Amino acid sequence: MERLQPHLVGLVTALVGFTSSFAVVLAGLRAVGADPRQATSGLVALCAVQGLATVVLSQRYRTPLTAAWSTPGAALLVSTGAVAGGWPAAVGAFVVCGGLLVLTALWRPLGRLVAAVPAPLAQAMLAGVLLTLCLAPVRGLVAAPLLVGPVVLLWLVLLRLAPRWAAPAAFVAALVVAVVVTTRAGHPPALVAPLVELTAPAFTPGALVGIAVPLYLVTMASQNVPGAAVVASAGYAVPWRASLLVTGAGTVAGAAAGGHAVNLAAITAALPASPDAHPDPARRWVASRTAGVCYLVLAALAPTLTALVATAPAGLVEAVAGLALLPALGSALAVAAADADRRVPALVTFLLAASSVTIAGVGSAFWGLVAGLVAWRWLRPRVAAPVPSRT
Repeated sequence: MERLQPHLVGLVTALVGFTSSFAVVLAGLRAVGADPRQATSGLVALCAVQGLATVVLSQRYRTPLTAAWSTPGAALLVSTGAVAGGWPAAVGAFVVCGGLLVLTALWRPLGRLVAAVPAPLAQAMLAGVLLTLCLAPVRGLVAAPLLVGPVVLLWLVLLRLAPRWAAPAAFVAALVVAVVVTTRAGHPPALVAPLVELTAPAFTPGALVGIAVPLYLVTMASQNVPGAAVVASAGYAVPWRASLLVTGAGTVAGAAAGGHAVNLAAITAALPASPDAHPDPARRWVASRTAGVCYLVLAALAPTLTALVATAPAGLVEAVAGLALLPALGSALAVAAADADRRVPALVTFLLAASSVTIAGVGSAFWGLVAGLVAWRWLRPRVAAPVPSRT
């Protein structure tokens, strides 16, 4: 049983990571201009790249490191929407994001610059990005209560009894509903062969500023930094530069196929690093390697799942995606509002990022961060002058 333990945990890690957010990835890619084939290709590329990155990092460093796609980054794409230049411009932004990750590993001043962005503002930007998707369950319940209601109820029950499985189980339930609905309509689901459709990247100012920069910041602040912290808190030395190099290079390599960003896992990072993976900390890396292999298998199944999502009743999968992102939204809001003296700049960032406005061809996430930084500087607490001594 001890031999099987890390493999079972690795399988669970991959299934939880995939099922809890693959619909968010598809929604994000479609929002920035991908057609169904290109979005499917992007999901295949992300699964393959993160699988290979996980195998390479865990095997090389004998550390339970797990790569993942950027779920907050996918939510960012949903809120940003189409940019000037369309899908090729979005692909160009993905390439630049990967390049920035590599540059962060090679050039320390860039890492220090990212670290200088106040955490409340970074988390407020993330919360604004997530808000639109997290409202989907409410809209879904109003539009299709008989379809969305049972899925939400299942999610609530498991959130109480088995929180780790709440989001994956909700996705499975939604897929079952989709299968039943499409089968009754005379369109039963069928296996779809894996496909990769390459797109030549285009580099436009709007996409670089509106997608590449916010995607890079969200990926660093919400995935790489907390992901490394989770593994480090379990007692492991994290190869920070190597992790950024591998995931950044993987992002660049997968961008033409539609992959938006690959990074260290944050949500599922604790599973392989925990004693559940193996009593011996030196053997837990096997769980991460198994998760990487499972992601490679899921890459082959991604087109079938994508086709099923495409035929699902309107709003069903989006509602489940919103449920999966609710914990992330809550955590982001908690950090953004933690400091009472800094809540106004965080609120400015949150509202602008959530507004989905486009100014000069640039999306709201970027402008939210810019406005928040200005407010942060202008409204900084004044330092009281020292009281002269009377002695």
